[in-house]
Amino acid sequence: MDVRDDTTPAPTTDAADTGQASPEVYRRLRTITVIATFGGLLFGYDTGVISGALPFMSRSPDEGGLGLTALTEGVVASSLVLGAAFGALFGGRLADRHGRRRTILGLAVLFFVGALGTALAPELWTMVLFRVLLGLAVGGASATVPVFIAELAPADRRGRLVTQNELMIVTGQLLAYTSNAVIARTVGEGGVWRWMLAIATIPAVLLWIGMLFVPESPRWLASRGRFEDAERTLGLIRDARHVDEEFAEIKRRVTADAGEPRAGWHDLGTPWVRRIVVFGFGLASLTQLTGVNSIMYFAPTILLDTGLGTQAALTATIANGVVAVLAVSTGMWLLGRYGRRPMLLTGQVGVTFSLLLIAFFFMVLPESTARSYLVLGAMLTFLLFMQGCIATVFWLMLSEIFPLRLRGFAMGTAVFGTWMANFVVTLVFPPLIDAVGGTTFLLFAAVNAATFVYYLRAVPETKGRSMEAIESYFRRQYAA
Repeated sequence: MDVRDDTTPAPTTDAADTGQASPEVYRRLRTITVIATFGGLLFGYDTGVISGALPFMSRSPDEGGLGLTALTEGVVASSLVLGAAFGALFGGRLADRHGRRRTILGLAVLFFVGALGTALAPELWTMVLFRVLLGLAVGGASATVPVFIAELAPADRRGRLVTQNELMIVTGQLLAYTSNAVIARTVGEGGVWRWMLAIATIPAVLLWIGMLFVPESPRWLASRGRFEDAERTLGLIRDARHVDEEFAEIKRRVTADAGEPRAGWHDLGTPWVRRIVVFGFGLASLTQLTGVNSIMYFAPTILLDTGLGTQAALTATIANGVVAVLAVSTGMWLLGRYGRRPMLLTGQVGVTFSLLLIAFFFMVLPESTARSYLVLGAMLTFLLFMQGCIATVFWLMLSEIFPLRLRGFAMGTAVFGTWMANFVVTLVFPPLIDAVGGTTFLLFAAVNAATFVYYLRAVPETKGRSMEAIESYFRRQYAA
């Protein structure tokens, strides 16, 4: 299922033709991408840090904890995810209305306030309140940052630049796992989790400062009728010989949409729009139903259940972060050589097999150090396929498939599905694994097997197409 716009020439292998950015311009693009993806770093850190903080938060107040139970562990972990669902939904609409850059600046403030509030929380419900606030920032970033980068990137560089955000997400998670282990060893037992949570204030400040020097998306500027600003911004991030052609394509698409009402739920009354939003929502939701965040959020808890000690479990979890970073780096390289569709399908096969292995080790082997490390090995295999194939393709496809006029709204709606599925998994996983143990991973494996069948039928190929060409394809394909 190849996305091909009949009005757009096929990609050529001539670097002079396809390379829409000279080394100097590309360095500028990379700098902008690194700054914007501090939102991804915060996304990763704030979602990953809870895995190491929970064992200490579960201790009694006399020991510096919050006295969490299995149920309230799920509430604390999932409260951020619930906030993220609504952060994505409203963040996408804010990005359409006020601009991608201004929205990210506001999210940086939310990241700072949320991180500081969770670090200072005196009891459970204050913690939950600030975790929800932090979730609003995480969800808003997850809906806005990939779209911002995709709209800045030339077609031939879009895959690499957008997946830089996924690399920053897993780097943030690695940073969380590493700092958790270091802080647990060096800080006194009382309130050690507070230091783990407080570190997130630093990248929040860096994101806010950096975004002051970043230009707005030229596609968003054009969508607001600011064509001169759009052309000027495009000139900063493209070689001069490519500006006129790309600007003309953007202007044609915006002009075609002129007179349309502001993007919103009424757009779902248009059949082809409804189908593409439903497809994006399904892609987003099913990616989370792989069970990835049961491993990313609760890895120490899983390893503790296999018989590993607390400090050993925290240290072993660092391997999850290392493998995730290596996998995404490899996935970014593979995207330049293979399409989105084969990578997504390969990832589904890999995660299904890995989940079956985890279930087998849990259910068949007796509690021992050997079982702990076999489970860890299967978890790392899962992350290799999940982060290297599925996650890199998932965020990239969501950022490029929606039409310009309602891109923020549609992206927010799809990512809302991501976080709601994530919320359900995060809320039910602790009591579920407490009740049925390794059978939990068999359930995830069954969901992933069904997802593979759906992807085989529904996922198109979008590699090498401009965002306007992809929009034209979906208009034709889903209008039929």
